[in-house]
Amino acid sequence: VISMLAIRLPTEVENRLVALAAKTGRTKTYYATKAILEFIEDMEDTYLALDRLETIQKTWKQEDLEADVDLDD
Repeated sequence: VISMLAIRLPTEVENRLVALAAKTGRTKTYYATKAILEFIEDMEDTYLALDRLETIQKTWKQEDLEADVDLDD
């Protein structure tokens, strides 16, 4: 199922998007989708990190981490 989203862009942004699409042979939708997905992934990572900082589930001691990793090789 494809959903449709209508957004208003400042003229300068729209012009840049049109130029990029024309230059590369891709659609404006392609670039808008890529930009939105990248932003969503960044925000998900940010909120996951913030959540983990607020609700610490497990901590490790430095010695325990080093014991699990062979640093001599």
